[in-house]
Amino acid sequence: MNKQIILLPGDGVGKEIMESAKLVLNVIASEYGHNFTFHQHAIGGDAIDHYGTPLPEDTINACQHADAVLLGAVGGGKWDSLPGHMRPEKGLLGIRKKLGLFANLRPVKGFAPLLHASPLKEEIVKNSDILIIRELTGGLYFGQPSERRENGNAVVDTLYYHRSEMERIIDKAFQSARLRNKQLTSVDKANVLESSRMWREIVNEKSKDYPDVTVEHLLVDAAAMKLITRPNHFDVIVTENLFGDILSDEASVLTGSLGMLPSASVRSDGVGLYEPVHGSAPDIAGKGIANPLGMILSAAMMLKYSFGMEEEAEEIEEAVQESLEQGYHTPDLQIKGGKQVGTKELTEIVVDNLTTKSVSNSICNMYA
Repeated sequence: MNKQIILLPGDGVGKEIMESAKLVLNVIASEYGHNFTFHQHAIGGDAIDHYGTPLPEDTINACQHADAVLLGAVGGGKWDSLPGHMRPEKGLLGIRKKLGLFANLRPVKGFAPLLHASPLKEEIVKNSDILIIRELTGGLYFGQPSERRENGNAVVDTLYYHRSEMERIIDKAFQSARLRNKQLTSVDKANVLESSRMWREIVNEKSKDYPDVTVEHLLVDAAAMKLITRPNHFDVIVTENLFGDILSDEASVLTGSLGMLPSASVRSDGVGLYEPVHGSAPDIAGKGIANPLGMILSAAMMLKYSFGMEEEAEEIEEAVQESLEQGYHTPDLQIKGGKQVGTKELTEIVVDNLTTKSVSNSICNMYA
């Protein structure tokens, strides 16, 4: 299978971890007979420095003709003084909008060797397995341009949603719940916001098309509390853009391993942008100690959701799991009795586990 993949390393540690993902994908391509062609382009602060904009037209054009996009990270203190429209984060928001990537998928699943590092008691987070689905291209982040009034003493931000934007993300959530445990939690603020009241109406309407899925409604403040006190309660969570941004970041630290978590931003035809949840970490950029696992697992999500390569994706996930069980970790992680290694070393260990599994499978197939 031939696939065109755009690489957007971005800022900070993005360049280092992108090399890790590329190496792992090349191993998978070799083992399974695929051909992955990579093209690298600028985004975020890197694009500002070189092209004067966080999202160059060349990057947009390349992404629009790709089968999938891998992104490292954007942002950093270097660009904090720039006006809002020139901030690195505008590059990420912009490419999601340009590609029509309306659904953000964030799986939050704990790895047993890391649960001790959770800020919560291990018995609370053990066996947590949540998929948070966040609407990406509407809401407060994409309303009418924000403005200041009354000589700067008042501000206006506009929360705008069209019914169709809500319907497609809610459909995506029901479909995802069907593939898991058939439990869907819809999060809103229907006691205050008119947008949330319409959201809740649509969820109730759509539930008739998915009678096998159990639906509950939670106000966002109650959902935030329950994520901390009873994370095992949740299977699939769906919510609008702002709430999803906050709740997915909250959930990402439950397992004590922010650097481990991948994410996907997809549209209906399977094209997607894949990135780790963690930020650009400029304080450790270039030191060779960045955790590459979130980026590697994002590449696995790309194989699964954009290319339909479920076996290949599962092989990467198992190789990551095995690497952690062997005790290897970067400085951001803590494994009892483990061995601390750098970015390249941990990547090589994952690759070794990939190739070992491949040889083992080949031997099994010979005698099957």
